[in-house]
Amino acid sequence: MSHILDQKLDKLSKNEQRLWALRHTCEHILHTAMQQLYPSLKKAMGPATEEGFYFDCDVDTKISDADFPKIEAEMQKYIDRDYPMVQKYVSIDEAKKLFAENPYKLEWVKDIAKRGEKISIYSMGDKDTDLCSGPHVKSTGEIKAFKLLSVAGAYWHGDEKNKMLTRVYGTCFPGKKELDTYTHNAEEAKKRDHRLLGVALDLFVIHEDIGKGLPLLTPKGTVIRNQILAYERALEQEMGFSEVWTPHIAKNDLYKRTGHWEHYRDVMYAPFGIDNETYVLKPMNCPHHYMIYASKPRSYRDLPIRLSEPGTCYRYEKSGELGGLTRVRALSIDDSHILMRDDQIHEEFDRCIAMVKKMFEAFGLSDYWVRLSLNDPSDAIKYIADENTWKKAGKILETIVKDNKLKYELGKGEASFYGPKIDFLVKDAIGRTWQMSTLQLDLFMAKRLGLTYIDQSGKEAHPVILHRGLTGSIERTMGILIEHFAGLFPLWLAPIQVVFIPISERHNEAVLAMAAKLRSVGIRVEVDVKNQPMQAKVRDHTLQKVPYLAIIGDTEIQSNTVSVRGRGGENLKAIRFDDFLSRLKKEIETKANS
Repeated sequence: MSHILDQKLDKLSKNEQRLWALRHTCEHILHTAMQQLYPSLKKAMGPATEEGFYFDCDVDTKISDADFPKIEAEMQKYIDRDYPMVQKYVSIDEAKKLFAENPYKLEWVKDIAKRGEKISIYSMGDKDTDLCSGPHVKSTGEIKAFKLLSVAGAYWHGDEKNKMLTRVYGTCFPGKKELDTYTHNAEEAKKRDHRLLGVALDLFVIHEDIGKGLPLLTPKGTVIRNQILAYERALEQEMGFSEVWTPHIAKNDLYKRTGHWEHYRDVMYAPFGIDNETYVLKPMNCPHHYMIYASKPRSYRDLPIRLSEPGTCYRYEKSGELGGLTRVRALSIDDSHILMRDDQIHEEFDRCIAMVKKMFEAFGLSDYWVRLSLNDPSDAIKYIADENTWKKAGKILETIVKDNKLKYELGKGEASFYGPKIDFLVKDAIGRTWQMSTLQLDLFMAKRLGLTYIDQSGKEAHPVILHRGLTGSIERTMGILIEHFAGLFPLWLAPIQVVFIPISERHNEAVLAMAAKLRSVGIRVEVDVKNQPMQAKVRDHTLQKVPYLAIIGDTEIQSNTVSVRGRGGENLKAIRFDDFLSRLKKEIETKANS
């Protein structure tokens, strides 16, 4: 695990590395405090993370949030005593003796030894010795602001076949101000949790009879999905893309030829037989699209060929890593593969970058940047090897990023196995970072699969491939947007855009006629004729976050107006029906976000 951590830390700024070390030290203080309070506890692992840290342990006692005050008090003792954090390297035999009573640490020792790495331990004064490669701050007294956040179950190594351990989450910051800001945002994140809002707003269901990581979209959730796809299709039509459809399975030999079986096998489901041939569920759409290209001869005049598909793919994710819509086992990738000549690369990337920008604007995501994800030459086994081609592709992408004036950072070792990529990272309404769109430059696959076209001189040439994920996966995008908007979707995405509420039963006929006029121009409308007080109806639909409520009584019918209330409680008063309709159409057409 240490080699992975070293690679991650190399990519951080000095301030970020300092924060990482603080959090790692705070986790050591946590596990030492818990060992003191629960003597039979066996430590498993406890890394620092981008959000804070966590500690996995095997403990007989049930730990809950109610135990946090006493654990934090015990932790504070070790901070106040300012114990030094001292590193030492030991032999395999010494490590086995030190951790003889802990099967989890012995497993780590064997793993480290197998990789031929040095075995590092850290001591916290005379209170704790643990298997750890660091980094840490010099002493525990440097911890100024920390907080335990939650407790959960976690399978050892994330594998449901292993024992369920107790996981305690916490965080640590250089000062109280940063901790208070984080705590506020964490509380806001709980309110926005798409798994809770998905149930409250009736958007999706995860049912045990279907299976983990296999979300079912309700009618309302399907509206959101379809609106996203409709906008994407409009962008693609404008930009000259052709939509295709491909089946959900293919022969496994195809994935061996592309290299996915070698480099992607861990997330592919087990092969199965049909008529003495071996098939797999597709983990991505690329090979299917390549076969459409390969189905007939191509000329340089035909290029670029832009094939797009919101295709459903299947990837194995460990149970402990699944989460609502943001981490699933069946995902719809809004994919495109552009097969082009070398001289078309820049123009096609520019085209796709423009599409991504428009998509983000429609989603109200204005704070974004890109990671230029390159290969790591020292870890060549992860990639199709040809260092000169990798360098060429990396330089092309860096030029494109700069020419498009995109803020960017380098991500060494983050490339796909077949080429470097531009990954778009966005900040949501409460400052969290999500990776969404990706544009990947592939100079390898066409040669590998024998994809060709006839060039201007009449000779065979191999096309360049641009892999484009417009948002990534539709499911994950929905999860992000639910949390970004806190369920308060802009009008164009809202499952129900207007609810008409007649004041009394005698107004129903006129209200139904008004609703029909809105439906006839594509506006999503409901009429609430339930036998309930009007205020109860207003409350119910406000909780459902419907953008507009139209209250209709005698005055409105006589004057051909609607009394409109926004979901934030604002009273827009009486508006002429035609003016209300124009307002709705404009708000939808412009993809307004407020």
